[in-house]
Amino acid sequence: MVNKPQMSEYLEAALRGAALRQSVLANNIANMNTPGFRRGEAKFEKLLSEAMDGGKAPELADPAELIAESRNTPVDFQGNDVDLEMEVGEMIKNTALYKTYMRLLGGAYRKMELAMRDNI
Repeated sequence: MVNKPQMSEYLEAALRGAALRQSVLANNIANMNTPGFRRGEAKFEKLLSEAMDGGKAPELADPAELIAESRNTPVDFQGNDVDLEMEVGEMIKNTALYKTYMRLLGGAYRKMELAMRDNI
């Protein structure tokens, strides 16, 4: 019998995904003046959602498999598609998500701790 994953496992996977996204966004910004550079995007929500819907443990495979390079965005005269304002906006949004995941995970751990105390 396989145990159903706990919510904390999903939140931990979401934290790893958000950390990966922050790294990708930082890399985009670092390369905003690199000729021919195409921005990357970290896509983990779909895998996480499928795991949750299927009651499976979240497996965010090799991080490189979660990063997609944009191909349909307009480029500047150097062939670069990084828009600093958009990247910073995405970083702010991602930071808020990360903080939310942290708060939810902290709450889940507090509940586990209380349950363990009550059973002693």
